[in-house]
Amino acid sequence: MKFPRVLSPLVLCSSVAAFSPLAIQYRPTNGRFSQRYSTKIEVNGDGTKTNESENTKIVNNIRLSVEEKAKTVITVCTSGTLCTKSNHDGIEGAPFGSFVDYVLDDDGNPILLMNEMSMHTMNINSDPDGLVTLFAQFSGKKSDGLNVGQDVSRCSITGKVTKIDPSTAQDLDTIRMRYSISHAYADQVMDSPKFAFYRIQPEKVYFVGGFGVLAKWVPLEEYKNAAADILAMEASDIVSKLNREHAEDLQLTATHLLGCTEIEKIRVTNVDRLGLDIRITTKGKRRNKLMTDEFRIGFRIPVISVEDAKSEVLKIFQEAWEKGNGYDWGEDSDEPGCDVPIVKIAADSLE
Repeated sequence: MKFPRVLSPLVLCSSVAAFSPLAIQYRPTNGRFSQRYSTKIEVNGDGTKTNESENTKIVNNIRLSVEEKAKTVITVCTSGTLCTKSNHDGIEGAPFGSFVDYVLDDDGNPILLMNEMSMHTMNINSDPDGLVTLFAQFSGKKSDGLNVGQDVSRCSITGKVTKIDPSTAQDLDTIRMRYSISHAYADQVMDSPKFAFYRIQPEKVYFVGGFGVLAKWVPLEEYKNAAADILAMEASDIVSKLNREHAEDLQLTATHLLGCTEIEKIRVTNVDRLGLDIRITTKGKRRNKLMTDEFRIGFRIPVISVEDAKSEVLKIFQEAWEKGNGYDWGEDSDEPGCDVPIVKIAADSLE
């Protein structure tokens, strides 16, 4: 069967076409997309069963590591809460939280531009060998269907603070440039004698993936060597657009690729260079019971740009549409969507 010119949700759902300028650029091979994954993970009891080691290997191939997730949070969130030990009368030794801006140096160490009269600066100077904690978390708009509150990823870095000496710091020019780009006010104050740059030297890194999910201490060297996700700056916009404009495509994906039935609610919760997470609420077998499952749908190859990610998402939608409409590409071709790597990563029930 020849590859048809018009066959996809790009025609039936006009919002898909607006999703990406690459929306109609497919890469057919003998009437099918070229396969880059040959193993299908078990989803809702269907598909080819794999043993635990195979499952773990494939999951690791389509999900960011904890170190990468922690580095992504700290990189994207250029502001956070700095916790110091108070030296103020009556609350000596109590934790004191301040909202601060920061950038990262090449090793992932947070750099802060602080006024000598700020309370947190005075707390640090009064206990130069003491530890501080910088806490940062993703933000989301509830109206966009993003995670909010405790349901967002967050990271804490605990370490000692040292004042950067302008006469010896080899990376000072880089720090100044990064601060100027990230924080518009910096150019007005960074040359003032009352302001100085401070570097947090991490000793412990703690990552939390969200409410009721992964929480882990991250090895320091692995954190330093990890790279932030390339889609991090655009991920929230992509997620918002998918949830806002692609309800029909998500419904097709949940039904035909994930095998879900009696769907009550679908939303994308995350997207990164390796794939996307989808949370689906369905009706349970018993009356008034709801089941919530979270799936990881991996991209066949890691993406290197936002446009690549949009293209990969559209391919997933395309194959869900093909399967739902019964397309058959011949004896030598597999069923649409069978080579899309899929894993159920969480399940919960509510009565």
